[in-house]
Amino acid sequence: MTHPAYGELRPVTPLASVLLARNPSPMTLEGTNTWVLRAPDATACVVVDPGEDDEDHLRDVAGQGPVALVLLTHRHHDHAGGARRFAELTGAPVRALDPSLVLGSEALVDGDVVGAAGVELRVVGTPGHTSDSLSFLLDGPGAAAGAVLTGDTILGRGTTVIAHPDGTLGPYLGSLRRLADLPRGTIVLPGHGPDLPDAPAVATAYLTHREQRLGQVRAALEQLGTGATARQVVELVYAEVDETLWPAAELSVRAQLDHLRT
Repeated sequence: MTHPAYGELRPVTPLASVLLARNPSPMTLEGTNTWVLRAPDATACVVVDPGEDDEDHLRDVAGQGPVALVLLTHRHHDHAGGARRFAELTGAPVRALDPSLVLGSEALVDGDVVGAAGVELRVVGTPGHTSDSLSFLLDGPGAAAGAVLTGDTILGRGTTVIAHPDGTLGPYLGSLRRLADLPRGTIVLPGHGPDLPDAPAVATAYLTHREQRLGQVRAALEQLGTGATARQVVELVYAEVDETLWPAAELSVRAQLDHLRT
């Protein structure tokens, strides 16, 4: 698969540009979004999610200027797999919630404020897709709208897999409520897919979708019996979904079943 954005840095806001990794799949859409953040007058940059261990992509990102800091939204390989190699290429420290991913610095926690390259980001814990998922709030310059880098908590297209058992539904619903409380017009800078204009609207739509799916799973259990397997529920509830996505749907269903049964 080719895409016109591969290898091209695309400005999205005055502070944020995106470089699309060449790792398309049903799970990653066109590929992983690597975000490059800097103030308009800054030479250095902050990189969020360097992506997989793909030498060409990592060198493309490293070529965007001196890298002051690397941030990771979560541990999945399509976001963090190349972080160690990227640190070798750039000499930049890597920060994440999971201490095992941290290089040359310290782990992040909810509420941290991180500044580099003329930008300031507030760390927001948004567990659910994974237990270590983070989002990063980026204020806009002057009166410009702010933005939130959501990793896989909110995607630019479609909905997010709850990667059970590491991912859990209860915390994910709480994370969506936090994002729904952001100011209107906060731009979504997702880990996959296009940027979106209003984080609260998208988070609210995600919450509605999750409640609908939970209702469908409850109905499936009534039809199949409370001992139904996740696969049986998927075949009933996700019948309209391409079967190549059923393994991912099964992870979410396992999370839903665990949520309902506990």
